[in-house]
Amino acid sequence: MQYGYFDDNAKEYVITRPDTPQSWSNYLGSTEYGAVITNNAGGYGFYKSGARGRFLRLRFNSVPMDQPGRYFYLRDNDSGDYWSASWQPVGKPLEQYESTCRHGTAYTTISARYAGIHSEATYFVPLGQTFEYWRLKVTNESDRPRHLSAFTYCEFTNQWNTQQDQVNLQYSLFIVKGEMADGLLRIAIHDNLTPEPGSAQADDDVMQSWLALVGAPLAGYDTSREAFLGLYGGYHNPLVVEQGQCTNSHAYGDNACGALQSDLTLQPGESRELLVMLGIGDARRAGQRAVAEFGSLERAAAELDKLKDNWHAKLGSLTVQTPDEALNHTINVWGLYNCLITFAWSRAASLVYNGERDGLGFRDSVQDILGVAAAIPDEARARLELLLTGQLANGGAIPVIKPFEHRPGHESPPPDEEYRSDDCLWFFNAVPAFVAETGDFDFYNKVLPYADTGEATVFGHLRRALEFNLERNGRNNLPCGLSADWNDCLRLGYYGESLFVAFQLRLGLTVYAEIAERLGQPEEAAWALAHRERLDADIQANTWDGDWFIWAITEDGTVYGTKEYEEGQVYLNTQVWAVISGAATPEQAEKCMQTVNEKLATPFGLMLCAPPLVKTSIEVMRAVVFNPGIKENAGIFNHTQGWGVMAECMLGHGDLAYEYYRAAMPAAYNDCAEIREMEPYVQGQTTYSIYSPRPGNTRTAWLTGAAAWAYYSATQYILGLRPEVDGLRIDPCIPHDWPGFSATRRFRGRTIEVEVKNPYGVCRGVQSLTLNGERLDGNLVPAERLQGHNRVEVVLG
Repeated sequence: MQYGYFDDNAKEYVITRPDTPQSWSNYLGSTEYGAVITNNAGGYGFYKSGARGRFLRLRFNSVPMDQPGRYFYLRDNDSGDYWSASWQPVGKPLEQYESTCRHGTAYTTISARYAGIHSEATYFVPLGQTFEYWRLKVTNESDRPRHLSAFTYCEFTNQWNTQQDQVNLQYSLFIVKGEMADGLLRIAIHDNLTPEPGSAQADDDVMQSWLALVGAPLAGYDTSREAFLGLYGGYHNPLVVEQGQCTNSHAYGDNACGALQSDLTLQPGESRELLVMLGIGDARRAGQRAVAEFGSLERAAAELDKLKDNWHAKLGSLTVQTPDEALNHTINVWGLYNCLITFAWSRAASLVYNGERDGLGFRDSVQDILGVAAAIPDEARARLELLLTGQLANGGAIPVIKPFEHRPGHESPPPDEEYRSDDCLWFFNAVPAFVAETGDFDFYNKVLPYADTGEATVFGHLRRALEFNLERNGRNNLPCGLSADWNDCLRLGYYGESLFVAFQLRLGLTVYAEIAERLGQPEEAAWALAHRERLDADIQANTWDGDWFIWAITEDGTVYGTKEYEEGQVYLNTQVWAVISGAATPEQAEKCMQTVNEKLATPFGLMLCAPPLVKTSIEVMRAVVFNPGIKENAGIFNHTQGWGVMAECMLGHGDLAYEYYRAAMPAAYNDCAEIREMEPYVQGQTTYSIYSPRPGNTRTAWLTGAAAWAYYSATQYILGLRPEVDGLRIDPCIPHDWPGFSATRRFRGRTIEVEVKNPYGVCRGVQSLTLNGERLDGNLVPAERLQGHNRVEVVLG
């Protein structure tokens, strides 16, 4: 079943049926002032932190999952009938009510048609501002004059700390006030206290919001939620809307809302536009200043154009035309947009993430850089430097970095038992990717502080990352899993050994040696390669089970992931990373990936392990808490799908790589969205596997490592457009029946148009490459040979 379509020209996803299987969402704003909005105008808003700066409320895990939100209600004052400008919350019968939602790049437009009235509501946050616009256009499409009232509604939190707002009610129900102040609604928390500039992150700060109506006379207002909804009403039938008049209520404790009323008389064919502005700060100062400067329909239109131009420029770092339209939608718009949103918010705020992860998860955020380095290299550098200063002097890392309060050189290390073994090994993916994208090899010489004490060059930080794992070995000389490797459900004991981390370490040693050689430090390269040689011997001696690599070895010597073990017999990560790291012999690489195909591949993606864990001890495999076929318990963990694609591409298996990629590609499910249920334009954390009764269902949208790895694996391995320090390598690995593809790539300030032809029906192998009409040897386009605008022609064969 199809609920919408991709409009790549407008860079929008258009939802034509509002009764989507789940609430389909979008993001507004920035890391300063952010918001989540759905196709039915549900969602919430937050200032700097989804946990400690949430000023608009959402009731998580409800039905539907997105209420309350940013609502316009419309009432026909002649008939008393009323509806919302989005299908929900009123929910008129769909045979009478038409709705279209256009989710764009940091804006959303919802159109509706009901009872001869057409409405269009557009929501966005202007660039660099701490307020948002709601722009409503109402048109009378009937043949008679219409007397309407329009009402806004949003629900303010009683405390911006979500724990205080949702749980500590004996306190938070008594600290909010709402009033009309000089024509703006003013919402104040802790109004008796003196505001401190730049605060509103601590529980005892003053927290203020405001709401303004522009372009129409104000007929009434309410700041008390109970007055607007009624004690026994709801979002679907607010008492004020039913009665047709706001009560001018003032919240004084209990709960605050933002309701503004405007009465409209429309002749047949006439349209009227209203502008609502919602922001943070004191209404009497910040609100008045914002309305004075930005409070016109003309300024709102200009700000929307500016917003679109800004985002569309980022998406222009790569555009492609392939035989698969679903892939085109993914690469040209939504795959990168998903990466950019995940980069901004890490795992901090969504319809599922409810403030339990306040800040930037260290290892997630390092990996997120892979998806955005080409689009926003300056922001990627700043984030990478921030994360490098989250590394401790011993080579480990702080699990969560809070940008708004991070103090390099003054942070406290976690207890030894809380270190994770994989954290800083992700630098060996992210740092070289950034350097290859920008060509800034001197980045390795930049000196940055450690989180706790001391400082080092970036290259020195990388060495400490390797030493951290080299110094923590188990009985087989493989790296310790510590509190967890990438898999948070794995409990091997502190000295248990993680083969996944061993493969990461091997890749890190290889990358470090390559960097050292370029830096003119051959002794460092020799150090790394000597460690790699010893690690290779230990891997071969202890981890090959005949047809695949084992999972891990616990502290007591138990080996998981062997033919003898009934549950979790094959683990995806160790198979694909054996290939990615180069640890597997050619024979082992082919064999273990054959095992992946036989035992882990499904029509919906690669399972993390199989068979599911049911009897295994929770002391070792905490994934047993999950139902079989979900998340780490034989579910399809989408973060890992790109790794499977990369491994198959490295082996030259283009058909299989694309089969895996398409199985997990959201856009491939647009015509059968009822299977996936989640948004068909963005990644989800987990997909139910064939071991569940609902295979294909996907959950936890937007904020997932799947975004970066899916985009990275598609662009740099399937399409093969891979930046290197010396230039752009073009090494596609595509399905054999693709006749070719074209791409336009922005690279170090230059434009490269690439045309790939596949006349012989191969998956991989560049037969010839020409740059601006000149044939080059190999498949590297040297950076020094590039002009401002370039054309590259590639023939596979």
